[in-house]
Amino acid sequence: QVHLVESGGGLVQPGDSLRLSCEASGDYRMGWFRQAPGQEREFVAAISRSGGSNLYGDSVKDRFTISRDTAKNIVYLQMNSLKPEDTAVYYCAADVASGIYHIRRGPADYQHWGQGTQVTVSS
Repeated sequence: QVHLVESGGGLVQPGDSLRLSCEASGDYRMGWFRQAPGQEREFVAAISRSGGSNLYGDSVKDRFTISRDTAKNIVYLQMNSLKPEDTAVYYCAADVASGIYHIRRGPADYQHWGQGTQVTVSS
C-alpha cells in the first residue's frame, strides 16, 4: 500500500515563503504537482529516491526547492518569493513503476497521489 499525506498549505502574501510536506509510506521517486481552478495539473518538481537528483518546472525554477528526509520518508517543497500565480492545490505523487531509472515530469507517470493541500497567495 502506498500512502501519501500533504500538509503545510495556507494563505500567504506575495513574496512570502511556505514549506509543504509530504509524508510517504516508502522511499519512492516523488513529484510535486499543482492544479488551479480551470487549469490542467502542472508539474512543479520531482526528486529521486536518494534525493540526489531534482527536476523543476519552468514556472518555479529558482524559487522552489524540493528535498527529502530519507530516514523519515518525508518530501518537502520549500516555496520562496511566492506569487499570486502560485495559488493552487498542491499534490505530492509517487512514481513506483518498475524499470524506471530517472525522475519524470508527467502526471501520467505517477501512480499514487495525496489528497492535496491548498496554497493561496494574495494580498
